[in-house]
Amino acid sequence: MTRQSCLIIAGEKSGEDHAMTFLPQIMQQKPECDFYGVGGDKLSHLGVELLYHLKDFSGIGITEIVSKLPFYFKALDHILEEVEKRQTKTAILIDFQGFNLKLAKKLKKLNVEVLYYVAPQAWVWKPWRAKVLEQNVHTLFTILPFEKNWFQQRGVTKVKSVVHPLMIEHKENLGALVPFSALDLRKTTLKILLLPGSRNVEVSKLLPTFAAAVSQLKEKFDLEVGIVKSESVQSEHYQSASLSFDKEWKSEELKEALGWSHMAIAASGTVTLATGLYRVPTIVCYKVSKLTEIILKLFITYKGPASLTNIIHEKMLFPEFVQEEVTVDNIVTAASFWINHPQHYNELVSQLATTAQKLSGDDFSVSDYMSEVIS
Repeated sequence: MTRQSCLIIAGEKSGEDHAMTFLPQIMQQKPECDFYGVGGDKLSHLGVELLYHLKDFSGIGITEIVSKLPFYFKALDHILEEVEKRQTKTAILIDFQGFNLKLAKKLKKLNVEVLYYVAPQAWVWKPWRAKVLEQNVHTLFTILPFEKNWFQQRGVTKVKSVVHPLMIEHKENLGALVPFSALDLRKTTLKILLLPGSRNVEVSKLLPTFAAAVSQLKEKFDLEVGIVKSESVQSEHYQSASLSFDKEWKSEELKEALGWSHMAIAASGTVTLATGLYRVPTIVCYKVSKLTEIILKLFITYKGPASLTNIIHEKMLFPEFVQEEVTVDNIVTAASFWINHPQHYNELVSQLATTAQKLSGDDFSVSDYMSEVIS
């Protein structure tokens, strides 16, 4: 049997989680194919040969990424060398748009078919990226309800809307969620979950504020504090929180953590959709460097919500704090409001119960489709 090869790029923790919803099936269907590229421990354990670990690609804002540009260019050249050496004909690029769009252009010149999973959020900024995708990508996979039509209207012809990866990853747990029943947080031990992010910069900027806010809440309410720690974050960044945690989970134990929680304080990102699916009211925070903030204000025309649950519902279910708004007082005020107003808290939980209904995609198998393209 002639061996084939397929490149896969999952440069962030969320990207690796997405890959785990379809790659195991593809590897069963294509035993003659060797997979290699960028990922984390999950992909490595699955049998993917890692050229780089996703820890190497950790970044968040524009200025943080700029500082790593020499590494990114070197990695790009190395990956392309491997593509040519292995005579790779297919690549699966997952999210990570700044790096993957550049890679897609270069792969096109090498006649590599690119399957781009999780469309860039071109509807937020740089809408011209739709043209880049049309010219360089075999198939674009979208995960948000409105994205397929948005890209098709801008010339991208091969677009597949997929069930959101979180729906697949958490299918069994979501199906086992107990029916919602009203809760008065003043009459129970409150369980607050901290989700400070999966990048070093995120955790270092957000966790100290999260911890200080929870410390203040502990003075007013009977509560326990849990945290989810990411394997891609260096341990010293967690030590910046002068707080002892009642519960700790690894990132792959997110399901258990969310099942334990009454509410969460989270970094903006994919995890804020997971909290919505698990009906966990969440205070969402986003903080980058000052220069990154200035650049974003110059180039982003999108003025809607930042967190995915709010975007899906097209309303501000979760409070969002950005940059200077990320303060202890704001977080404490938001959490205290839910605790002291059971009706508002329970109404929010009831609305979150409809989140899953909004994330169904086209009726097809991602693994079957990709397996047919891989050659």
